[in-house]
Amino acid sequence: MAAPAVAVRAVAWLLLWEAAGFTCSPATTFNNTHFVSGIRATCSEIILRQEVLKDGFHRDLLTKVKFGESIEDLQTCRLLIKQYIPTGLFVDPYELASLRERNITEAVMVLENFNIEAPNYLSKESEVLIYARQDSQCIDCFQAFLPVHYRYHRPHVKDGETFIVVHNPDLLMYCDQEFPVLKCWAQSEVTAPCTLNSKDICQWNNMKYKSVYKNLTLQVPVGLTIHTSLVCSVTLLISILCSTLILVAVFKYGHFSL
Repeated sequence: MAAPAVAVRAVAWLLLWEAAGFTCSPATTFNNTHFVSGIRATCSEIILRQEVLKDGFHRDLLTKVKFGESIEDLQTCRLLIKQYIPTGLFVDPYELASLRERNITEAVMVLENFNIEAPNYLSKESEVLIYARQDSQCIDCFQAFLPVHYRYHRPHVKDGETFIVVHNPDLLMYCDQEFPVLKCWAQSEVTAPCTLNSKDICQWNNMKYKSVYKNLTLQVPVGLTIHTSLVCSVTLLISILCSTLILVAVFKYGHFSL
């Protein structure tokens, strides 16, 4: 009588375990555990940090990117930062050309036909491609440097300051060889020049990342409308005075021949 009772009990336990979804072979258990741990290990976050250096109307935008884990042969990968420049800022294309010649930064504007002297209310958003460089002090880090400048803003009635929001950039990556870990971060493919001085087009992976700051917010001083009359009057007087001094110097020290 004991044997049949034990058999019935065993069958009942097996049915309960199967209904609960707990039955699996040892090999399946190992493979699933390995898969889950592998995904957790390879899908760590990319961390992006942006900060603005220097004071005044001329700033430096510094971007640092840290990969969540070590990737072998990361030097075979290139990182491209597509930075969106709001209307309150501008990037000088001539300055970028000079910095490229001195090998300080590798950046180029997507469109260069815009007026760098225009105020913010007559300007449009622009885009800059920055080819980031590997950080010599961090094996899994990239960094990029971009000089930006404030545009003039409309004077305000009361508040003597305004704010510029710099949105987070697009992070593009291209590797000469396949890395399984990139599949965790890639969202889509984007076409862009392979290198700064190359006309070849590559398919870059648009990477998802975590930003230390949601967006950068810059505080800009602006003039007050109540000071308009004073500023115009002083400017006019100084212009007349300087013009008079120049004319006096010309007639006093100039040599005229008829």
